[in-house]
Amino acid sequence: MPYDILIENATIITCNAHAQLIQGGWLGIEGGRIVYLDGCAPQDSDAAKIIDGKGFLVLPGLVNGHTHAAMTLFRGLADDLPLMEWLENYIFPVERRMDAEFVHAGALLACAEMIMSGTTTFSDMYLFEDAVAQAARAAGMRCLVGEVLYDFDSPSYGSVQNALDYTERFIERWQGDPLIHVAVEPHSLYTCSPDLLRKANELALRHGVPLITHIAETLSECAEIQRRFGSTPIAYLESLGLLGEHLIAAHAVHLEDADLTAMARAGIKVVHNPESNMKLASGIAPVPRMLAMGITVALGTDGCASNNNLDMIEEMDTAAKLHKVSQQDPTVMDAETVLRMGTIQGAAALGLERETGSLEPGKKADIIMIDTRQPHLTPMYNPCSHVVYAARGQDVRHVIIDGRMVMEDRRLLTMDLAGVLARADKMAERVALWLRG
Repeated sequence: MPYDILIENATIITCNAHAQLIQGGWLGIEGGRIVYLDGCAPQDSDAAKIIDGKGFLVLPGLVNGHTHAAMTLFRGLADDLPLMEWLENYIFPVERRMDAEFVHAGALLACAEMIMSGTTTFSDMYLFEDAVAQAARAAGMRCLVGEVLYDFDSPSYGSVQNALDYTERFIERWQGDPLIHVAVEPHSLYTCSPDLLRKANELALRHGVPLITHIAETLSECAEIQRRFGSTPIAYLESLGLLGEHLIAAHAVHLEDADLTAMARAGIKVVHNPESNMKLASGIAPVPRMLAMGITVALGTDGCASNNNLDMIEEMDTAAKLHKVSQQDPTVMDAETVLRMGTIQGAAALGLERETGSLEPGKKADIIMIDTRQPHLTPMYNPCSHVVYAARGQDVRHVIIDGRMVMEDRRLLTMDLAGVLARADKMAERVALWLRG
């Protein structure tokens, strides 16, 4: 039986447990999965589609561990402001007027941007998340999505009393989908009551899905939790019984020694968002310490309103360099470590490591191909270093998700890009009107 897709003669960065690098390698895909991976051609090299990999780096699709996809429509809306002013004076007011159509348009724009810069899996927290799931499904992307829960009314589910029922129905609606996974996502410790946090945790445990929330992103947040509950955010969560392997902490910037110890003991996963934290002056998360303690750390872009792009290749470059200068040590956050944070560790943080994040026979075929036949990628001594320090999102030439070509020669195959851009511009006109009152 022929392969669906066969990639030949490529430099393959597997990101597997042995950090295997295959020069002149071959990769065969059948039924959505990788079925052949070796340094020589298979005995039967017949395939419905053969891709010449000479001059390409083949690696797992990147995993964006934390974003707010529809906020692509707020890109550049209110830059250079403190987090709370940005949220309360700009973001929250326009979000109150959004609807599912608006979110769907923004999510499609995000999917186009992510695919075209090498991301194949993303984790999203926002409003009208069923529209995000529908957009991701149409684009052919793998995702973990969850409706953001607040201790106040939402334009999506209405009264706070509806929040958990809405989320439970959302989980059940997408159960068993090959691409769409659902999480329970209370927004933060300062926008959710202790009761809502406990019930959200119970819901996540009951359905065996992740619990995701923003944790210790800013000093002002930590001060507010200290004022209200007399503890750090992590200690507060521990007092509520929320610490566990199912918990994914977005940001986790301001942590004390006891917090790190509790996180490592409980198996909490962390998503590091360096560019957003830098732009909002939130601080620098102690990622090297987390890694040394065995904490799983993924990378995320956060939303486009606090980062301005969804380029995970750029995010990896920033993560590596930020911690080198912060620690004044050029050896910390080496290229291989950061690449794993953007691939297999990202998948592990989202609970998807058995499906994606590395190139191994039996895993889903989520694959990107970077064209190195360009001045800024020539010569090449170390492929991992090239991906992290020299490559750019636009160097991604082909993208395969779940064994399906979704981008070929920089052309999106699952989306009408011109239509997506035109629709986004129409939504931007709405935002301008909303801000004028």
